[in-house]
Amino acid sequence: MRAVLRRGPRAVRTRAAARGPGIIAVVASFPGGSAYAMVRDIAEGYFLVTERTFARFERGELGKIQFEIDRHMREVRGDQPPLDDMQAIQKRNRKIQRLNTALMVLRSYVQKRR
Repeated sequence: MRAVLRRGPRAVRTRAAARGPGIIAVVASFPGGSAYAMVRDIAEGYFLVTERTFARFERGELGKIQFEIDRHMREVRGDQPPLDDMQAIQKRNRKIQRLNTALMVLRSYVQKRR
């Protein structure tokens, strides 16, 4: 966790940052407010994912994101549009593709980080 000079509601003092006076570590927060909201935005195409997206998250937060991606992918796969509604089928497939890509990028990042 990086230590930065910052004061505010998102700033938290940690053991690593407690060495110097006034040094406070900033806790990463999920875009959208929660891991589920972030994953929902990824699925809708509002949030693009790269390896740098995950650089500010800790191991536990990455696990939450991975869990939410898996959960949301199951929800999307479970929603079966009618076979004659091509737009709904394409929309569903795009969501699945975005979530699958995000999951692959996340797994790749976690593997490189070890």
